[in-house]
Amino acid sequence: MKAAILTIGDELLIGQVVDTNSSWIAQQLNLAGIKVERKISVGDDAEVIREELERLLRFVDFIFITGGLGPTKDDITKNTLVDFFEDHLVMHEESLQNVKRIFKNAGREPNAANIQQAMQPLKAKIFVNLNGTASGMCFEKENKVVVSMPGVPFEMKSMLLNQVIPLLAERFQKVHIIHKTICTQGIGESFVAEKIEDIESSLPDHIKLAYLPSVGQLKLRLSAYGVAAEQEVNEYVNKIVERISENVFGFGEATLQEVIGALLKQQNKTLSTAESCTGGYVSHLITSVPGSSAYYKGGVIAYSNEIKIQELGVNQQVLAEFGAVSKQVVEQMANGILKVTGSDFAIATSGIAGPDGGSDEKPVGTVWIAVAGKGGMFSKDFKFGDNRERNIIRASLTALSILRRKFLITDKE
Repeated sequence: MKAAILTIGDELLIGQVVDTNSSWIAQQLNLAGIKVERKISVGDDAEVIREELERLLRFVDFIFITGGLGPTKDDITKNTLVDFFEDHLVMHEESLQNVKRIFKNAGREPNAANIQQAMQPLKAKIFVNLNGTASGMCFEKENKVVVSMPGVPFEMKSMLLNQVIPLLAERFQKVHIIHKTICTQGIGESFVAEKIEDIESSLPDHIKLAYLPSVGQLKLRLSAYGVAAEQEVNEYVNKIVERISENVFGFGEATLQEVIGALLKQQNKTLSTAESCTGGYVSHLITSVPGSSAYYKGGVIAYSNEIKIQELGVNQQVLAEFGAVSKQVVEQMANGILKVTGSDFAIATSGIAGPDGGSDEKPVGTVWIAVAGKGGMFSKDFKFGDNRERNIIRASLTALSILRRKFLITDKE
C-alpha cells in the first residue's frame, strides 16, 4: 500500500508557513502500515492541484491532502476535488450543526462563508471536524483513495488519528513496517559509515539503512517490511551498536537529556551547570525534561569574567594568564559550581561561539568543556566550527555526552 502526501497553500511555497503536517502524517501512516513514497507541496492553483492528483494516482494507492478547506476565496481544495471526481456539493447536515455548535460556543453567529463550509461533496465520505469548521473528505475511485483534511495541524491530527486511519484499517489489509532507530552523539556520519561499512554492505535488499544527521547528533534508522523481518533487523541493530557502542546513547525517539535524567534518577545523583559560551543551553536541555527538578540543582551563566570570579571562585590570575577559554578556567568553573550547589556532578563550558572573537591560537568554535564529580575531573577542548548557533548546540550535547560516558555509565551497563 503506497501513499503520497499533498500539502496545499501558497504560504508553504513562499516560506511563510513551515510544512510540519507532512512529516507528522508520514510517521502516522508508517505506523498504520502505509508506505509513503512521495511528498509534494503546491500552491492554491486548481489546475496544478488537478495535475498532481492525476500524476500521483498513477503511482500510489492513497493520497493524503491537507490545506485549502477554509472559508475564504483562496481555499479552493474542496471545489477542485469536486470537479476532479465529477461530483457536486450538497448541504451536509452534520457539518452544518457542527459549524453552528462551534460558533455558539464562541458566542458568535456564523456568516455565509461559514455556512458554505457545511456544503460537502455528495459521493465522498465526510469526516466532521470536531475542532474546527472545515470537514474532511474521502473520495474513492477505481480502488484509489484520496483523503482531504484541514491544514490547521491540531485539527488535522485529531481527524487523521480518530477518523481517517480507523476507517482505512477496517477496509484495507495492514502491512507490518519495522523501523529501528539508533541514536548517537559525538561521531559524524562519514566516520560511522566507515566503521560499519562491512555491516551495511551485508544488508539484504529488504532492509534499508538511513543516516539521519542533525546538529550534534546522528540517528541510524533500519527499516524493513513484514513481521518476519523484525528479528533480522534486530540482529543488524545489535551488530551496529556493538561496533559504535561508545557513541550510542539510546534508541527510537530518545533524547540525550532524557537519558541523562534517567541515569541520574537511577543513581540518586544531582547535577549543576556553569556555562559561559553556551549561555544556559545545557540547563535548558536538562530542564526540558519533566521531573528534572529531582536531579538538577541549578546553574550559573558566567558570561563575564567578573561573574566567573565572583560567583564561581575562578582565580583572577589564572584568567589573566590562560584566558577564559582554557582548561584551567573551565575546571575551576566546574569545581566552583560544585561548591556553590553541593551537587554530585557539574558541567562547565567556556568557548568562542562566534562569529567573532577568535584568534590564531583559539579560533571561533573553540570550546573547553569540563565535567566534574566525586570520580574526578574530565576536561577537553573541541573545535566546532564557525556557526554560532551550531556551536552552542554541539557544545551542549557534547557536554551531556561526556557526563554520560565518563561518569554515569557503570561497568555493569
